[in-house]
Amino acid sequence: MTAPAAHRPRHVTVDGRRVCHRVDGDGPPVVLLHGIGRSLRDFTELHERLADRFRVHSVDLPGHGGSLPMARPHTLPALAEFVGRYLDVVGVDRPAHLVGNSLGGAVAMRLAASEPGRVATLTLVNSAGFGREVTMALRLLALRPLGRLMLRPSRWAARRVVLSLFHDPAFATADRVAHALEIARLPYTARVMLETAHHLGTFRGVSPQWREDLLGEVERLDIPTFVVWGDRDLILPATHLDAARARLPSARTHLFRDCGHMPQIECADEFHRMLVDFWSTAGAAAGDASADGGAGPAATRPAVAEAG
Repeated sequence: MTAPAAHRPRHVTVDGRRVCHRVDGDGPPVVLLHGIGRSLRDFTELHERLADRFRVHSVDLPGHGGSLPMARPHTLPALAEFVGRYLDVVGVDRPAHLVGNSLGGAVAMRLAASEPGRVATLTLVNSAGFGREVTMALRLLALRPLGRLMLRPSRWAARRVVLSLFHDPAFATADRVAHALEIARLPYTARVMLETAHHLGTFRGVSPQWREDLLGEVERLDIPTFVVWGDRDLILPATHLDAARARLPSARTHLFRDCGHMPQIECADEFHRMLVDFWSTAGAAAGDASADGGAGPAATRPAVAEAG
């Protein structure tokens, strides 16, 4: 995977599989989780802003970007377990701030429900899990022969996907399109996307069973939660924010105006400010002085062997 030399991700081994990640900064740990068929580069803008005050981990989920697939099916529980194993491998031994976009939001919720002691806060960015409705393109992936055809790599398809993520087409840059095409051409991308999409839903939309089970567990957690959405999201509609407010009434919420599926890119400065404010407020409420980004000297972190 190509990237500017100064910001090129590194690799670490988790359960015998190569995992691509980027780690920068010092302070309380933050973990950024991307959506289906995407990569850690969807968090570049947020990663670089947060690294001034936090220890920021952006991770390619298994079978996405530069991370090799798992040996087992890529289900939501398996992806959440992977994140927990990743945290073990890189030496994160304190609760982390989880930020998940789209599928990454559902993965973050699943980890929080399964291992709440690992999670300081949850931030769900246009997250899967709050409604049935989803873009037709993802619904069609549940029809496997058609899904395979749709996932054949082409520059036209890559541009169409990138354009669907943003309200402002100026964000669908040539670099983002080229990266999407690069991901699509990897030998495991289509298989993992089809496997994950089939687990999460059908042609009718996102399956209700896993959503109800997961939200039932999450709403019982005592974990500060922030849910945000873009009002022009073409992937998961902004009406899902109303469902999030109903199911998680104690969560902080925000609707970004004139914004698509990725507020962390399209509204980068505003989202960053709101996120740090949320963490500071949540930390103050919990009596955690480290939440302002001032704790956690680098010398106290376990050493982790990484490959360049």
